[in-house]
Amino acid sequence: MKVTIAYIEEPPFGWTGPDGAATGADLDLADAVLRAIGVTRIEPCLTTFSELLPGVEAGRWDMNLPLFVTPERATKVAFSVPVWAIGDGFLVRAGNPKGLGSYTSIAERSDARLGIIAGQVQHEAAKTAGVPANRIVVFEQQADAIEAVRSGRIDAYASTALGNRILAGQIGSAVEAVDHETGSEGQQHHPVGAFSFNRSNGDLIHAVNEQLRRYLGSSEHRARMARFGLTAKEIDPALEHRSV
Repeated sequence: MKVTIAYIEEPPFGWTGPDGAATGADLDLADAVLRAIGVTRIEPCLTTFSELLPGVEAGRWDMNLPLFVTPERATKVAFSVPVWAIGDGFLVRAGNPKGLGSYTSIAERSDARLGIIAGQVQHEAAKTAGVPANRIVVFEQQADAIEAVRSGRIDAYASTALGNRILAGQIGSAVEAVDHETGSEGQQHHPVGAFSFNRSNGDLIHAVNEQLRRYLGSSEHRARMARFGLTAKEIDPALEHRSV
């Protein structure tokens, strides 16, 4: 049995290593779960964020690595039980010269420009907080957004707090990560992320969900995720949804 799984370049969740092989926390989780349900061949497929949902809808691959669950997305694809819960954060230049710590702080500074990846939930969060469209710069690739921060074209890049911490550690002293406070922008709980599938692929969805319910939160799962920087802070809130 073969399963093709789409991923994007977004450490620590998924990325292409120096040897050309796909790796990352979510790919590692997919590998453990799929092999446990009898999948013998797993083929990672690199794509862009904007192609994840259309690609799985069209059957170009079987499933996507986890992305945030939203009501709108749930009308297009079927989600697994959640596998992590992560808040937003910014990647900014070292010293955070404009003191940006939330979407509201960007909205309140007329000289602050925000970068986001096309189609990601951070875009809607920024607009809801009042950041005007003419100060939001949309990128297709994370690497372009990072370079825009470093060059000063934008003042902050919005993504997951965990992902930005990993990026800042990789890039070095030129940038730093700023986590948003829980409860900022009216958000009382961190949003959850889950694998997504073509809605007609019921057998695979059921098998993956059954194995996720058994595996998530286990000592093996926690140890494997810890290698990529995911801790109880990101894992435990998702466990509440295992019965969904």
